[in-house]
Amino acid sequence: MSFPAKDAGMSNTPIPNLCLECFTLGPYQTNCSLLYASGGTDCWIIDASFGPAPIAKRVRELGLTPRAIVLTHAHVDHIAGVQELCRAFKPLPVWIHEAEREWLGDPELNLSLFSGVPTTAPGPDRLLQHHERLTMAGREWQVRHTPGHSPGSISLCSQAEPVAIVGDALFAGSVGRTDFPGCSMKVLEKSIREQLYTLDPRTTIHPGHGPTSTIGQERRSNPFVSDDSGE
Repeated sequence: MSFPAKDAGMSNTPIPNLCLECFTLGPYQTNCSLLYASGGTDCWIIDASFGPAPIAKRVRELGLTPRAIVLTHAHVDHIAGVQELCRAFKPLPVWIHEAEREWLGDPELNLSLFSGVPTTAPGPDRLLQHHERLTMAGREWQVRHTPGHSPGSISLCSQAEPVAIVGDALFAGSVGRTDFPGCSMKVLEKSIREQLYTLDPRTTIHPGHGPTSTIGQERRSNPFVSDDSGE
């Protein structure tokens, strides 16, 4: 079963033997996730926005041990809480795609400089690569490089269940912004069509903002990226 997350802004997704709890945090209403095994103690924190105290509280309530903060990308609204969580749970390595290895320490690259509150975060401690397989509680998650919204955007796709954590690549009825430095709508369309729309249509997507959806729903009706497969 999944446990209800206090202050969660999205419905939680039960995965056999695993639980995925989503917390909507900060002024940009960023969805951050806690992934753990039912009955186990290991967990991942996926993205860490402003005000991550609800995540830390939930980790302690469940008696979990965070093994990593996994970042879908390094824009400020996804990394602003990294430092606070790293202080709360030592040692806590930070994982990010290799294309954004410099972004955590550079307020211009992570866009925080333009918000008036320059922000940096510790790490990276591990650089992720396309098609790399990560294991949480005996379950594999494949890293899919889904650039376009940012050069190092990734999606985490479960290898056992139809679930994907897609960051800001794909939303319910929309896609990530491509008007920031390093963005490209052409690249994002390619990422969505080749890396996300090729997933099982039943796959539930957990985006970085807004509600969940499914790959099938987005292939049928997303107005920004049409499905060119002919299905």
